[in-house]
Amino acid sequence: MPFYLQYMSKWPELFTVAEAPDSSIMGYMLGKSEGSDTLWHGHVSAVTVAPLYRRLGLAKTLMEDLESTSSNVYNAFFVDLFVRASNTLAINMYEKFGYVKYRRVLGYYSGDDPEDAWDMRKALARDDKKQSVIPMNRPVLPQELEW
Repeated sequence: MPFYLQYMSKWPELFTVAEAPDSSIMGYMLGKSEGSDTLWHGHVSAVTVAPLYRRLGLAKTLMEDLESTSSNVYNAFFVDLFVRASNTLAINMYEKFGYVKYRRVLGYYSGDDPEDAWDMRKALARDDKKQSVIPMNRPVLPQELEW
């Protein structure tokens, strides 16, 4: 719970919960803003939609809310997220939302199921030349990440 409370207290505008009429949780978005200069960006830490509410466009709505807040409140250059390299369903969804595979992060996920991640990005209005989403031509290690 402290993880979620930290986000709620520091970036309340980037913590969104979608609630059904019966008060059950349909999904939520957890994000933050970070970086400096042209690397100032919004970050998707988690987006989750309950199975009953999938394929209704809720993930797109949650993502658009975070993108809008990142652009209009935080004046960010881009939004990024990390996704398991094997999660083709999520990768395809993010690509439909306009995200690109910016760079592969070797060994990003550790533990019982270690795996690489894709750092995916979507340029926002402030990055009118879309410099933040030009894919890197090599993979990186987690310790090479800026944040």
